[in-house]
Amino acid sequence: MGGIGKTALAVEAAHRAWEKGWIPGGTLFVDLRGYDDDPVTADQAVLALLDALGVRDQDLPPTTERQYDAYRALLAERRDRTLLILDNASDPAQYLPLLPGTDRHRVLITSRDRPDSLGVRLIDLETLAPGDSVALVTRALHDSDERDDRPAREPGALRELTALCGYLPLALQIAAGMLRRRRHRGIASLVADIRRTGDPADVLDRGSPGTDLYGRSLVLRPVLETSYRRLPADQARLLRLLCLAPGPETGTDAVAALAGLDMECALSLLEDLAATHLVTSVRSRNGTSSAVRWRVHDLVRAFGVGVVAGDAGLREEGEAARERVLGFYYRWADAANDRLRWFPGMVEPERFADRGQAFAWLDSERAALVATAMWAREEQYADTAVMLALRLGEYLDWRRYFDDWVTVSRTAQEAAHRAGDRRSEAAAWTNLGMALRAVGRVEEAIDAHNRDLDLCRTAGDDHNEAVAWCNLGIALQEAGRAEEAIDAHNRARDLFRTVGDQHNEAVAWSNLGLALQSAGRVEEAIDAHNRALDLFRGTGDRLREAMAWNNLGIALRMVGRVEEAIEAYGKDLEICWEFEDWFGAGQTLENLAYAHEHADCPADARDCLLQAADAYTRADAPTEAAQARTRAAGLPE
Repeated sequence: MGGIGKTALAVEAAHRAWEKGWIPGGTLFVDLRGYDDDPVTADQAVLALLDALGVRDQDLPPTTERQYDAYRALLAERRDRTLLILDNASDPAQYLPLLPGTDRHRVLITSRDRPDSLGVRLIDLETLAPGDSVALVTRALHDSDERDDRPAREPGALRELTALCGYLPLALQIAAGMLRRRRHRGIASLVADIRRTGDPADVLDRGSPGTDLYGRSLVLRPVLETSYRRLPADQARLLRLLCLAPGPETGTDAVAALAGLDMECALSLLEDLAATHLVTSVRSRNGTSSAVRWRVHDLVRAFGVGVVAGDAGLREEGEAARERVLGFYYRWADAANDRLRWFPGMVEPERFADRGQAFAWLDSERAALVATAMWAREEQYADTAVMLALRLGEYLDWRRYFDDWVTVSRTAQEAAHRAGDRRSEAAAWTNLGMALRAVGRVEEAIDAHNRDLDLCRTAGDDHNEAVAWCNLGIALQEAGRAEEAIDAHNRARDLFRTVGDQHNEAVAWSNLGLALQSAGRVEEAIDAHNRALDLFRGTGDRLREAMAWNNLGIALRMVGRVEEAIEAYGKDLEICWEFEDWFGAGQTLENLAYAHEHADCPADARDCLLQAADAYTRADAPTEAAQARTRAAGLPE
């Protein structure tokens, strides 16, 4: 893309090749100005090349055809290998006539476009790595003033600045120039200016220090504008809309929904945009076109958003596109959520044949889904975005993305409250309470579940009131208020039985058993867990059957029935492996280790703990994995 440092790299390569003796004939350099309003033609460039080769004035052939003949003849006669740099080309017609007629010499062409139809070697340049970006700015400041210690004093601000520049060399170069001018101000001041406007290009262009070593103006927006203006109308439209997409990457099917196009048309346009380096394709795991993801550089995104914001017609087009992609994400998140909650007897969800497919889609789209759920803050998208946020709870809990869960649940609750949608608000309080409990904010969770309870009671909604009691009971138990938890779970169980919800009655029995254990009433707990187990088997919910086996194992171990406990844990573990519930498997293996220790089998306990560590690692729970390994290290082999 523009500003990536193509010219600087080509010139540096030429210097190094000269130093190594690879090009004893030296370098010929022509700036074709391919993205200016008046690009250099091949006919104009050949005159400059002849001049560099010493052919000028009266020696210059009178016709263009003879000028090309003279140029090629000189290169053919030139015994020393020469490097020809044809810089900043926008069209093959600018450089194809300039190629030497011999393979003795070398040619390096820089362009923002991929000439895929030509048999040339293509080298795509990416933005700099974060560490290299920091090094670039640091060196630029030190080269100007070796006493400039701001990079050492403000490493965090420097990292943030390079990120705001999108690690683009041109933006970094401008930022370094601005910092040199602001020698008495900190790096954080420039970061604050960019954050305040939300448009790095605007801030950097206003403070640009002038020109670079090649005499080119150090400005970002014209670089982006020239690339954008050259696009055909359909590509320009897709680029604008893609800049409005949520998340850093977007799948092909989501882009198609965003633009209101079929998949093939969207894919073709995206490939064209990728050839101009305004869009980057991200390799997918399965290699299918529907799974290809597309990324827009942050500065291009900010530019595109600005283009849309500056035109009423484009704003209307953008709002319609956002509505479409929001509907797309809600539809498939709803289907994926249904699959995660599915058990035999329920209606088969669309699209996702199994939990693995649902998780794969949710994993790939997580950043975009969370970003889209945050659109609930905007009134025109609030209703669907709130529903989307509510559909993400099961997934975010399962994958342990608790911070995301808190964020989207809080946003959904606030949006539903503003809209006066008490039913959705109650559901959002439910999710928020569970998310807060997952991050250890138990008192806040209790408050959230009480708010949910009040809304359900006011609405006369017995079923959701039972759910609220259930969640409140769990939070009370975690807060050490076991007797209050027992009362809450009894209320939940009775209400579920009244409304005929056998599945959730089983959940209530399971939670009641845990609360009874906390209160020291273990025999009652064993009875509660057995009741839960029977009900879960009856509904076919294998996942919660596993949970019930685990809970029963804990209670049995507490009363010394160790062999029965080991058997219960084994049944739980089989189901965890079946569903790839790695975190649950880790917990069960830890419990199984306790049981083996009680049975005076330390070697078996150690083996279970090592397996638990592996399971926790697969669940991305490094703290739990480390704790399991530490426990294992203290046991004999």
